[in-house]
Amino acid sequence: MEQEQLFYTGTYASRTETGIYLCALDGESGEMRIVSGTEGIERPSFLALSPDGSRLYAVSEAAEGHIYAYAVDAGTGELHMLDRKTTEGADPCYVSVTSDGRYVMASNYSGGNAVVYDSGPDGGLGSLQAQVKHTGSGIRQDRQEGPHPHSIVPDPSGGYVMICDLGLDEVVVYRLEEGKLVTHREAELPPGSGPRHLVFHPTNKFVYVANELNSTVTAFIYNEQTGKLQPVQHLSTLPEGAVVPDNTAADIRVTACGRYLYVSNRGHNSIAAFRIDQDSGKLEVIDWVETFGATPRNFNLLPGGYLIAANQDGGNLVSFAIDGESGRLQRTGYVLEIPSPVCIEPMQKPAK
Repeated sequence: MEQEQLFYTGTYASRTETGIYLCALDGESGEMRIVSGTEGIERPSFLALSPDGSRLYAVSEAAEGHIYAYAVDAGTGELHMLDRKTTEGADPCYVSVTSDGRYVMASNYSGGNAVVYDSGPDGGLGSLQAQVKHTGSGIRQDRQEGPHPHSIVPDPSGGYVMICDLGLDEVVVYRLEEGKLVTHREAELPPGSGPRHLVFHPTNKFVYVANELNSTVTAFIYNEQTGKLQPVQHLSTLPEGAVVPDNTAADIRVTACGRYLYVSNRGHNSIAAFRIDQDSGKLEVIDWVETFGATPRNFNLLPGGYLIAANQDGGNLVSFAIDGESGRLQRTGYVLEIPSPVCIEPMQKPAK
């Protein structure tokens, strides 16, 4: 067997079930297998590795939210719990780490707030450095009756932090100053957009936001000196003419080469592929590929040119090979059954 790539899968499991799976993908065929599992965490819905890969952080999406910190065995990928701290709010659904590994952040969807912890000297979590609470609402009373921070993403330079607030139709930009979130500016989106997840282009010149409620992706020009986001394009994540009333856009990723962008559709159950213009940052549709499972809440890109889609309601992971010349996704034919998978996080280094 060719070299394998290890990755973690977060799920909507209970505390007594396997919550985080350690999996492996065959670098030649795209076949996947379960290596081991970790129990003791309720609904680990989002995962993030520290920059050096030595720590894994997971949010427990529960009424009393928590961040868990795990040590990663460099040889095997096995997890060993180090610490957990409250997120000071309900239903945290995103966790991230600054590029220097110094700060760990989480956003509380139902709590309407976000927190920043420093990383502890033992690799766990240190003290609470910042907490921000959003206020307001949007035009959809069924989903935007109040603030819903859905993701919190530090920019690559570590100078700014972006919070996509689904309830406010805003990307709220904060300056990060010694762990504190300092109010800076907002980037407004069309009413009813529901911004969910955000990703930076590798050049740091562009930012892309997946808008959950109106199934669009927004392209921004990003000024890393000022933190300003200038919108240049709003594009549907669905094929022209497609009628999928309950569709919601979910996750968004950019390839390391910066040429292609992908967004998942729940309802249409597809991955939309786009080509990125390297000068303007604008997107051009390439294709839509079925995820062969219901509700692709999350997906991720693995070294070696693979994409793994996590179908929450389908109860499976499906692997695709990425064509480096066209950006198109080609199904490998391999499926891995895992209950309620909702997050994929690849290890930085392949298993030996």
